[in-house]
Amino acid sequence: MEEVIGNDDSASSHEPSDWHAIQWQKIERSVRTTQIRIAKAAHECDWRRVKALQRSLTRSFAARSLAVRRVTENQGKRTAGVDRELWETPTIKWEAVSALKQQRGYRPRPLRRVYIPKANGKERPLGIPTMKDRAMQALHLLGLEPVVESLSDPNSYGFRRNRSTADAMSQLFVCLSQKAAAPWVLEADIEGCFDHINHEWLVNHVRMDKTILRKWLRAGVVYKGQMTSTIEGTPQGGIISPTLANVALNGLEAGLRAYIRTQVAPSKVQKLKVNVVRYADDFVISGASKDLLEEVVRPWIEAFLAQRGLRLSPIKTRVTHIDDGFDFLGWNFRKYSGTLLIKPSNKNVRAFYGKVREIVKSHKTVKQADLIEILNPVLRGWAQYHQPVVAKETFNKIDSLLWWRLTRWARRIHPKKSAAWVVKKYWTIFDGRSEFAARVRMGDGEVKWKRLYRLADTEIVRHKKVKGDFNPFDPAWEAYGEELRAQRLLKSMAYRTQWTSLFRSQNGKCAHCGIAMTKETGWHDHHLVPQGMGGSDSLSNRVLLHPVCHHQLHARGLSVVKPASE
Repeated sequence: MEEVIGNDDSASSHEPSDWHAIQWQKIERSVRTTQIRIAKAAHECDWRRVKALQRSLTRSFAARSLAVRRVTENQGKRTAGVDRELWETPTIKWEAVSALKQQRGYRPRPLRRVYIPKANGKERPLGIPTMKDRAMQALHLLGLEPVVESLSDPNSYGFRRNRSTADAMSQLFVCLSQKAAAPWVLEADIEGCFDHINHEWLVNHVRMDKTILRKWLRAGVVYKGQMTSTIEGTPQGGIISPTLANVALNGLEAGLRAYIRTQVAPSKVQKLKVNVVRYADDFVISGASKDLLEEVVRPWIEAFLAQRGLRLSPIKTRVTHIDDGFDFLGWNFRKYSGTLLIKPSNKNVRAFYGKVREIVKSHKTVKQADLIEILNPVLRGWAQYHQPVVAKETFNKIDSLLWWRLTRWARRIHPKKSAAWVVKKYWTIFDGRSEFAARVRMGDGEVKWKRLYRLADTEIVRHKKVKGDFNPFDPAWEAYGEELRAQRLLKSMAYRTQWTSLFRSQNGKCAHCGIAMTKETGWHDHHLVPQGMGGSDSLSNRVLLHPVCHHQLHARGLSVVKPASE
């Protein structure tokens, strides 16, 4: 007999009365317990049990609440679908949890087509589902993700928990840095991956409710009032689309290794030095020779993709020698006299400086402090992305270009003043160094300096790569996952030392619900005694909370106690 978790009928008497009454700690624990069981069943290839557990999970109150929370707290929460509806109030969110219970007869609405600019000047099409369809996707993703994680290639790094572009970069360093490493690389580019995945292949291979999946794939797209049917592809913009793309490409690494073993003697497999590193639909394959990659590996890859309705771009796919270098994920990988150096790619640098230049040009009349406030997050984010690679020279170059750009900005404001006067007004000496800085008067009357972030101040730190076999839904990896998550979140807080102190003192957990804070959940800096009531801004009067817990505290008039570890 199949084992299932409690359903809504048996647990209805224990459900909270409104959105702010939800106990998120219990919700998270309930969903995670079931996800662990799904992952275990998937690892054992017990697909009947996987299906039963997924069905029970997607009908549970806990999973429905978590799905609504995700779509109302992520970056797209203010982007509406074709119905123009947003879920912004606690009442609407609570009603949405109940609405997800009725899955029989569910019919998704068409996607709203929007276009966003790409770095090459072209436009990327996005399909925006309605809030209900997004929540339904998030709900079924809770049951699908443990299956996908259990079956994914070890060196697949895109759109997976605790994996990033830096992990893919680090794995390439491992594969290519040694003197005896493979000297040839196949740079693969899939032509319109999201737009051309075969629907029937997805329906036959994705381990989830096939009826609902088929409805999503065939929902259609609305652009400028015109309805267009979707006969292939999974549109970018849906919560579940990246996972579906991962499913389509999973098996590429293991399948290629198995194929190589059939082509040569077992003793020669290692000498071929074939390694696959994939991030979403971008991947790189190393090899001992150009002929190996062009005549053996590429034909197999093309056949693998053809089964899924995909094909390699004949223009962008090529075989390159490591001494000539190649670009991947915004970095350039190249060996100089036998030493592998990874640097920000020229294309990425040009795109970034173009973005910064446009910010300065479009804010010609703002105050200096406001311009610094706009630029600093952009500069810090880009610096943090390139922090693990050889980027000091690039950072210095961008700093120099930005100094020149800001000088032009300042002189435009004061066209009748000399260059020396402008520099004296807008640049201030700190520790013997001239910096673009402005005085700002705070609410309590205190005057502070707001300084432009210098890219060259970024410390270069080697990235610690995630282990290839890591599975966030396997209890055996629980301790490793917690440590990895904490390390990476602390790194993202590196420029906010006070947040780092609070995070450490709370052991990386929300002071209200006790659940771990992640990039996905976000966090809120909460004052125990509000500043409007005389509370100070010191660390002793502050804690970090999940945004949803922060709203819950204020809505229900609750208070939170400073963690004892402080």
